[in-house]
Amino acid sequence: MGKKATKSRVKYVCSACGYESPAFLGRCPECDAWGTLVETVVLPETPIAAAARGGSASLPVGMQRPEPLARISREGFQRIPLAIGEMNRVLGGGLVPGSLVLVGGDPGIGKSTLLLQVAALLAVEHGPVLYVSAEESPQQIKLRAERLNVAQDDLYVIAETDVETILAHAAALQPKLVVVDSIQTVALDSIASTAGSVTQVRESTAVLMRWAKTSQIPVLIVGHVTKEGAIAGPRVLEHMVDVVLYLEGDRFGQYRVLRGVKNRYGSTDEVGIFEMAGAGLLEVTNPSEAFLQERVTNAAGSTVAVTVEGTRPILVEVQALTSPTPYGTPRRTANGVDTNRLLLLTAVLSRRVGLALGDQDIFVNVVGGLKIAEPAADLAICTAVASAFKSVRVDPTAVCIGEVGLSGELRSVRDLDRRLLEAASLGFTRAIVPAALRRGRGRPPEGLELIRAVTVREAIAAALGEAT
Repeated sequence: MGKKATKSRVKYVCSACGYESPAFLGRCPECDAWGTLVETVVLPETPIAAAARGGSASLPVGMQRPEPLARISREGFQRIPLAIGEMNRVLGGGLVPGSLVLVGGDPGIGKSTLLLQVAALLAVEHGPVLYVSAEESPQQIKLRAERLNVAQDDLYVIAETDVETILAHAAALQPKLVVVDSIQTVALDSIASTAGSVTQVRESTAVLMRWAKTSQIPVLIVGHVTKEGAIAGPRVLEHMVDVVLYLEGDRFGQYRVLRGVKNRYGSTDEVGIFEMAGAGLLEVTNPSEAFLQERVTNAAGSTVAVTVEGTRPILVEVQALTSPTPYGTPRRTANGVDTNRLLLLTAVLSRRVGLALGDQDIFVNVVGGLKIAEPAADLAICTAVASAFKSVRVDPTAVCIGEVGLSGELRSVRDLDRRLLEAASLGFTRAIVPAALRRGRGRPPEGLELIRAVTVREAIAAALGEAT
């Protein structure tokens, strides 16, 4: 019998979760999404892979051999610092040579603007940078660069969609950085599917990743997002890259938040704050001051929360509004905080504090477009809702810090000393905090008075100037 022929075959891959099926299905059995299974061509297995699967593989001449970890040297393998400090913070100190970084965000949020600024500034300090656009012509990029005032001789631009041609230009130029905008619009000629398909996105990313690792040149790629806010293409795309960054914010607002959701070389807790201006994205080095600059201190329903993003404490204004509902079921609308968390806190206010919120629509908003996920903002949300319901303003010199339990108790939070120091530096003189502070924590800075509360009822009374 002759040996088995290696032919390509077809399978169907879910673009939402990566589930594979030999036949087409209307609904994915893994994630229950409809119409997401896409036809994918599986290329023939290479002779080396087939031999390895059979247990008889031999290493080709010149192939890299395993090396003991203790003998691997880091000499000449240093992070590449960027001139944009907020992006350095999110990356963990700069770009790692050979890393593949995926930047996602809504259309028009500023992804291409940010990466063009990064490319131009890096070209000034470190040498040539290759900017590849598969969506715009070089003339269009030139217009944006002139608006941003970042036109540089060492910033090379090319409009190309073929991945192999892109890497050929990169190999000839040997740049310090390659930017690909975007991964959904480039393709490999060897794959018989259109750009943006599951196979093209996965294989193009794999080719770019292998080239980045072998050349030790970092690659930044832009990723489109779906209407649900996830990176378009197979879910495996986020597992393949080294770093995943999301640029968030209201496209009609002035602030943008760069958040890391995956980072093999650093923390994912840090965020970078930018302000959208005519000259591009500008760093916001003091976000607390920026978020509070338009605060109205004599309005009911406004409270200041102190949240911590990574190692940085940020003061944000939490606004609340209550209104009698014209419907049978009151609405709970949250912007910047989790809706389920708002429902929980509303129940605590109703049962433990005695506020009659059963016939009230409640709206909560975090000013500036920042999303707060940590429970340390619970007390600020409760105080803002109570202030709006009673039409009594919160003490404008006070900040509220604390997690609220289901029994109405206040629980301690992490990094309280750092939060208090940031509040004092911005001129606040009172801080309402949990009474049960952790040992060695909660030493107030000079000029800041600590008001310790056991329950959320006591804390709200102190914030509104009521007698308990």
